[in-house]
Amino acid sequence: MPYNNGTMQNYPLLYKMRELIKLSKLYLDHAPKSEKYTSVQKIKQLEWDIYLLIVEVLKRYHKRTTLTELDIKHEQLRCAWQLYYELGYLAFKDGQNSHDKAYENHRFAAINRQLDEVGAMIGGWIKVEKEAFNNQKI
Repeated sequence: MPYNNGTMQNYPLLYKMRELIKLSKLYLDHAPKSEKYTSVQKIKQLEWDIYLLIVEVLKRYHKRTTLTELDIKHEQLRCAWQLYYELGYLAFKDGQNSHDKAYENHRFAAINRQLDEVGAMIGGWIKVEKEAFNNQKI
């Protein structure tokens, strides 16, 4: 990390999302040419939207609506990766289908694990904010 001033340690969700973006870049770089400007771009855009929403939530005083939007974007990303996998694009290496099911399953498991971790952190954040809001009302 070029700017290790405590930023990533203070924001583990931001760090996890960065790791997910890096991992998915490795996999999406091998996509078939027909998907480079459609599903690959959509997945990348969703990842960047989530990353930027995390930064926005960190800087907002009232977080509830932005957290809801973050949760929705995360579920959209999960669905996009599921479809990408079901269409068989994770089996591609250098734009060619490798027909290696174990390779494809390994890639999907790695992405899914990262998505689960990010989702759990978002869910925990929503729960904390909801409890704080309910305590504030009382």
